[in-house]
Amino acid sequence: MVERIYKNASYLNGKSTTGTTTRVKDTSCTSGMCPICTSNCPVMCEISLAAFRGRESLYPDSFYFGFSTASALKDFGLDWSHFNIQACLLRAEGIEPESDLAFFQNADIKTEVGGVKLKVPIVIGAYGSTEVARIYWDGLAIGAAISGMLITIGENVCGMDLDAKLTNGKVSESPELRRRVEAFRKFWDGEYGDVAIQTNVEDQRLGVDNYSLSKLEVNIIERKWGQGAKAIGGEVRIKEIEKAIELKKRGYFVIPDPEDPLVRESFKEGVLHSFERHSRVGIPTTEGFLEDIDQLREQGARRISLKTGAYRPSEVAFTMKVASEAKIDFITFDGAGGGTGMSPVPMMDEMSTPTVYLEAQILKCAEILRKKGKHVPDLIMAGGFIDETQLFKSIAMSNFGNGPYVKAILFGRSPITAVMKSNYFASLAERKALPKFFSEKYGSMPERFFISTLELKAKFADKFEEIPWDAVGLHNYICERVGVGLQQLMAGARKWKIDLINRGDLIALSERASKATDIPLPEETELDAIERVLQ
Repeated sequence: MVERIYKNASYLNGKSTTGTTTRVKDTSCTSGMCPICTSNCPVMCEISLAAFRGRESLYPDSFYFGFSTASALKDFGLDWSHFNIQACLLRAEGIEPESDLAFFQNADIKTEVGGVKLKVPIVIGAYGSTEVARIYWDGLAIGAAISGMLITIGENVCGMDLDAKLTNGKVSESPELRRRVEAFRKFWDGEYGDVAIQTNVEDQRLGVDNYSLSKLEVNIIERKWGQGAKAIGGEVRIKEIEKAIELKKRGYFVIPDPEDPLVRESFKEGVLHSFERHSRVGIPTTEGFLEDIDQLREQGARRISLKTGAYRPSEVAFTMKVASEAKIDFITFDGAGGGTGMSPVPMMDEMSTPTVYLEAQILKCAEILRKKGKHVPDLIMAGGFIDETQLFKSIAMSNFGNGPYVKAILFGRSPITAVMKSNYFASLAERKALPKFFSEKYGSMPERFFISTLELKAKFADKFEEIPWDAVGLHNYICERVGVGLQQLMAGARKWKIDLINRGDLIALSERASKATDIPLPEETELDAIERVLQ
């Protein structure tokens, strides 16, 4: 415990997310400052960066904006590693108990969330107007389509599209939003997965809902109330002053004011390098939300979802209550704390409820609603998920015996990592610049080092040439790694259908984990089992 406390204190004044560090390693346990701060120190710590760049130091290193994602550094004291999956030997559920059949690759990991069928219990997104999503969209969208997943196009895409046409203040055409929808649909089989459009306050003002439903014929609209990385409006960084001015004219908050003469001079002189674009904060009410959902249905939305952050317990309960009353299809709850854009670093580290705690609160609400006979929307959990062990534990924890409330897990940052890395190594191969260790081990051509190449070529034939290597990499990560890994875990628990895994398949490894979730400790599990079996 001492090591954990020290870790949390030491990063206060040096964070890789902002590109800062300290001169010495044995920093103050209280402030994170060097015990002796010298006047001639050339090292850039958090305080030093703030002295030079002010508000810019709140955000992840702006040098990498558009080519990076960010997350919290803080150890929240409880995560999915504090649970283990119970192995089983004497039964087989969801399949005939025969060794030739009970092979892990026969485990069925298909699921359905809000009426959308998924080949794997994973959704990805939401990726909105941040630059990294725009740059890598084809890999994300096509990868999602060929993997049978749901992908969400995030907030502010139309508002940030300078080629968008506005008629009486409403969007009548957005080439960028259309491009994103069509990229997914080009390889969508029409059965598994789908593409959703997420809208916030700004999008509603621009009429993005109506445009998406009427012109792009999307099936799913998702309202956004926040995310685990930040509890304020969406933010992006703008590096062109003309674009900053246009976004201000469209109604966004742009800081500093790009039309201010002093700001323009500062930008021209190179003192100021970029502008911040902020979205308004949504403040929902029960009546307003219910009316809004009714209007979406009248406009033709087939399915409606809600994305929200990791707010306090009373607001988790409020969200579940109004979502139940509105009978929406599913909700995504996002635990602290990572983002795909430019979430404030202090907010990612120090604000919002960590994912395991958040899920425990949500499940308490779900059980209360169920016992009262109320509608319980399907649930999706987000917040730091990258592999099959976390996915298994989250879904299993949500099953009290009537099937899991959590139908799927949202992967946010990790799909972008898979796509970025695939894109980069494919470009290195083209330039014959791959690292020697990599090419010697896996080959020097993408056709060799992407393991599913032959399988995908056989499936898509001539159309395979239109699939970017980025998408192949995402498919490998989701289906070949996470999907197969999940099948192995399920078989180890002797559960061959995803909706059969439950709380009995988990044990808590710490008193804190047990107290927060009511999952028993190992010494509390099956207390009478030994005597019962042996007698």
